[in-house]
Amino acid sequence: MIAAPEPQSSSSELSLDVVDTLEPLREDWFRLAAESDNLFATWEWTSTWWRCFGREGTQRIVSCRGSDGRLLAIIPLQRHVVHGLPILRFLGHGPGDQLGPVCAPRDRARVANPLRRLLDDELTDWSLFLGEKLPGPEDWHTLLGASVLDRRATPVMRPAGGWDGFLASRSANFRQQVRRRERNVFRRHEAQYRLVTRSDRLQSELDVLFRLHRRRWGRELTGFTRYEGFHRQFAELAQERGWLRLWFLEFGKEPVAAWYGFRFANVEYYYQAGRDPHVQEATGFVLLSHTMRVAIEDGVREYRLLEGDEAYKYRFATEDLGLQTVGFARGLAGRLAFLAGAASLRSNRTAKLARRTLAI
Repeated sequence: MIAAPEPQSSSSELSLDVVDTLEPLREDWFRLAAESDNLFATWEWTSTWWRCFGREGTQRIVSCRGSDGRLLAIIPLQRHVVHGLPILRFLGHGPGDQLGPVCAPRDRARVANPLRRLLDDELTDWSLFLGEKLPGPEDWHTLLGASVLDRRATPVMRPAGGWDGFLASRSANFRQQVRRRERNVFRRHEAQYRLVTRSDRLQSELDVLFRLHRRRWGRELTGFTRYEGFHRQFAELAQERGWLRLWFLEFGKEPVAAWYGFRFANVEYYYQAGRDPHVQEATGFVLLSHTMRVAIEDGVREYRLLEGDEAYKYRFATEDLGLQTVGFARGLAGRLAFLAGAASLRSNRTAKLARRTLAI
């Protein structure tokens, strides 16, 4: 048996309903995503994900309403069958860096106990539930009565005192590197930063991003290149909404480094990057520093470096709240799959640590 804590009780009951499509909740989804403080909870991200990856599954979209009938949360689940085993997961798994209920942060814990009861008593056509990349401080393993399968880092920088104040909070060596590396780049080259703004050129700009990313990683298949089609579609929507941030550092007119991210709810998201490894200067570091300086000067309240415990991220981060993946199973097949999944996650984590190098 797999030991797991009992789910906590909820002080105020919610009514839950299950529908098999996203569309009826679209307007409420916009509102709740704005309250969620999470780009990966948006309608745009989730609906694009479903178009790209939902062919082999069915939707189980849970709406959660308070006693006044107001929709407080949406729990977007996918049921799909892998080797004969029915699995429930949050929509967005794979490219999404934070998953879970779509709602205001204050309401996330409220939906856990009703969700567990729903899964145990009504929505029973599953053998394995995976709650991936949930906010670490919320202790979802306790809320759901689940076991922790994995923990991941998610460093964050919260600015205080502007760019100069941020630099003052770092080591003298770091401050010198930020200033010296940028100064050297602009002294040795006809360098410029460029933020993509033209929608009619977006796909060709993304070509450059993916080309630089592949140059950095060679033949290695990364999660970013694996989901290239998804990102090309989502980037179009993100640009329409004013969320997309696609930066290049150019020598003359030749891009030598790229930074791909978003700005949503006054939070900057650093999602991926690429650079020409044949260029001697630390172009990735220089461009990352520039995007952070601009974000701070624009007044963002948070700069999220997203999933991964690469050493360079902690040179910029002020804290790391972490993510956790939790799960629970029913039946013998589900329990065996649960144990196998836990072993696989540990193995993948070890492999990543073994080959880690600076991504910038």
